[in-house]
Amino acid sequence: MTHRVSPDDRLFVAQLEASTLAPTQFDHRAHIRAAYAYLVESDPDTATTRMRAALLAFLQHHGIPASKYHATITKAWILAVRHFMALTPDADCADAFINLNAQLLDSSIMLSHYSASLLFSPEARAEFVEPDHNPLPRHH
Repeated sequence: MTHRVSPDDRLFVAQLEASTLAPTQFDHRAHIRAAYAYLVESDPDTATTRMRAALLAFLQHHGIPASKYHATITKAWILAVRHFMALTPDADCADAFINLNAQLLDSSIMLSHYSASLLFSPEARAEFVEPDHNPLPRHH
């Protein structure tokens, strides 16, 4: 498995971490792009920690309530991206990876693992909770 990030991916992560992206630029695809870039360089736990820090700083910088951050969705998507990285033998940038795994663009995919009542609960927003339907795949 060979996954790489492009100079554009590195710039994107730097802009995310510096909160210079506009909130309208940080859609679901951008979340997947960031997760991929973090996972190219680190394990899922470290990627989750980096993503959490970047998202919380981004929210604060843009005056968006920190309560918008969702711990379970963040970690679950990191694990989903890592799973698809294990299934995708090679990608030279985030866009190539996403194009090979377009199902990651379906933001409702987590509802195949979680009931809506659990996924959107205050507990799941505050701390990662395991799914109540289908387990999330784990790769290290």
